[in-house]
Amino acid sequence: MAEHKIRLTWNDGGKPFTYEAYPREHQIAFKDGQDRMTASASPAYRGDGRHGDPEDLLVAALSSCHMLSLLAICTKKKVTVQSYEDDAVGFLENDGGKLWITRVILRPRVVCDADAATLEHIHHLAHEACFIANSVKTTVTVEPR
Repeated sequence: MAEHKIRLTWNDGGKPFTYEAYPREHQIAFKDGQDRMTASASPAYRGDGRHGDPEDLLVAALSSCHMLSLLAICTKKKVTVQSYEDDAVGFLENDGGKLWITRVILRPRVVCDADAATLEHIHHLAHEACFIANSVKTTVTVEPR
């Protein structure tokens, strides 16, 4: 078993604590403070659109996990990867009055020395191996470009 710890901190910044006024920005520290980021709420919920929001972070986690799984599989299969990019998108939808990220589409573009069929198979294996995709009820599809 592995533990994955973060430290999230928020304060009122001296602003009134009302729905309209309280700040949505917060800090997330990873790896005992070695890496930090600022996050916020979505602009639809009065957040700062310059920062990633929890919905963005979920999409990013799914994309990152797929990529890392794919890279690991490629090394084991002796497939050399030169580059990887993904224009992933998540859909926040209303399902019977409950908002949730119902689906995420990963659109990875991989430059490597494998043929298309081999790469498609590796994407399938990566999706099956992705810890994050295995942890959510969100439908995750992979549409390689």
